[in-house]
Amino acid sequence: MGKLTGVLSNISPEIRQYLVVTGNYWAFTLTDGALRMLVVLHFHGLGYSPLQIAMLFLFYEIFGVVTNLVGGWLGARLGLNKTMNVGLFMQIVALSMLLVPSGMLTVAWVMAAQALSGVAKDLNKMSAKSSIKLLVPNDAQGELYKWVAMLTGSKNALKGAGFFLGGALLTLFGFQLAVLGMAIGLLLVWIFSLLSLQRDLGKAKNKPKFTEIFSKSPAVNTLSAARMFLFGARDVWFVVALPVYLASTFGWDHWYVGGFLALWVIGYGIVQGFAPRLTGTKLAGKNKVPDGRSALGWAAILSIVPAGIALAISYDFHAANILIWGLMLFGALFAINSSLHSYLIVSYADEDGVSLDVGFYYMANAMGRLIGTVLSGWVYQVYGMAACLWISAAFIALAALISIKLPRHKAISDGA
Repeated sequence: MGKLTGVLSNISPEIRQYLVVTGNYWAFTLTDGALRMLVVLHFHGLGYSPLQIAMLFLFYEIFGVVTNLVGGWLGARLGLNKTMNVGLFMQIVALSMLLVPSGMLTVAWVMAAQALSGVAKDLNKMSAKSSIKLLVPNDAQGELYKWVAMLTGSKNALKGAGFFLGGALLTLFGFQLAVLGMAIGLLLVWIFSLLSLQRDLGKAKNKPKFTEIFSKSPAVNTLSAARMFLFGARDVWFVVALPVYLASTFGWDHWYVGGFLALWVIGYGIVQGFAPRLTGTKLAGKNKVPDGRSALGWAAILSIVPAGIALAISYDFHAANILIWGLMLFGALFAINSSLHSYLIVSYADEDGVSLDVGFYYMANAMGRLIGTVLSGWVYQVYGMAACLWISAAFIALAALISIKLPRHKAISDGA
């Protein structure tokens, strides 16, 4: 740990803080993805229905909604270093709660642990995304897009690795030993973060009042609404329906389900990291960074994919192959949409108290996940996978319609 601190001291303060923030985000995401897969597969193996499994994550998503609102306000008042470290510590506590004897792992207890994990995750994510705004000059929008895409893409690649890790650890060591190993690893990361993260990072010059947690920016509000439907569209079939469908209909074991979803999310993260190359073009020596027109166009294209998969399943037309390859296409296009949104919110956010706007936006993101998670279990159990996909297509279409109102701009100088 001492050697790592010495290496970090030899580079610029901005890059050093970016690396610390990213490292924290990576470590947290790895445990979060693994824990999600551990819970889904472990309780599916115990005979829980898809709706019951979805309910285990209900408080995770509900508390995520609240945390992003309050967390953005806390970040502006106390500093993003504090909110990030608090998030790491709360995840350690949440993991520790699952180390009780198996007889005590009741639905209520797991829901409580997931609630704490949801608070921790969104504190960590809000802190990481907000920090980037403060480490890149305002006139370097192209550079900001690259940094945001790199952070978001690498995070999702590691979340995919976490899915694989969760499935592998469950198979090799069982539920409790897997959770214990993750808790110890994250404890070491938390100690390093306490020693390395810059004090007062992101603290607003004028401390905002609690009533300012709701954004006053039309652009932020519009983007937040689009984000809610975009992530509801993903989770309505990905969170519970898809892993249970793969396990029950395809007969895949924990290794196959965890490994496949891991590869999907890793690929999704890689595409996110390359999103600036896919959506930005060079015009007369300037970078054309995304705007509202970009968000509208990419969402419209994405909406076609789940509708096509739903048709294939409904009419049993090469359903298995189309589901697998359609999922790959959906992941690539969704990654571009998500990366565009992640850049736009950081670009739209007010620099003084940036976490307020980012927190509000991720509140909408958490609301979309909450809606998608509940629907994923209920709709799949009652109506099946095709219905989940039709709802996904409808949600993405709504996100595209909302994006019509997002601001548009001309080419902006890179500044790099």
